[in-house]
Amino acid sequence: MAVAESISILPGVVVARDYSYMCSDPGQDLIKEDIKTHELNRIVVASCSPLMHEATFRHAVDAAGLNPFYFQMANIREQCSWVIKDKTLATGKAIQMTTAAVQRVRHHQPQQMRPIDIIPSVLVVGGGISGIEAALKIADAGKQVYLVERDSSIGGHMAQLYKTFPTLDCAA
Repeated sequence: MAVAESISILPGVVVARDYSYMCSDPGQDLIKEDIKTHELNRIVVASCSPLMHEATFRHAVDAAGLNPFYFQMANIREQCSWVIKDKTLATGKAIQMTTAAVQRVRHHQPQQMRPIDIIPSVLVVGGGISGIEAALKIADAGKQVYLVERDSSIGGHMAQLYKTFPTLDCAA
């Protein structure tokens, strides 16, 4: 509530609301309705991780007819409320992060997604145990793998060992 109240007085902010589950369908509907009703040209959501929900919000913004790149997210859950025990300090940081997101989104330019062709292959640098394991896992996933090793043989440091612990297997 305090974050929404603080943000609501910033220049250019038309709507600031406190809604616990903005990533839910009703929350996304609020965003779409606000874009249409208030003719908004930028959107900021202060909530959880962009990794989990940035695409969700960009889709909602796009569905409302606004370029999805006119959207900015502030991760106040993982970077404030979950890690700062003092509620006053966490709220202050959330306000600062959200204010920064409001300032940042003002500078966004419209962009368009465009499809590009890719070749699903992977280069693994280093033929040690980790490189070999990574190459095998990626190959098992159906991708073409190029394993590059600078030495004349693979195995890395493991190949230099006589036996491995705890099984005492031959390292080679």
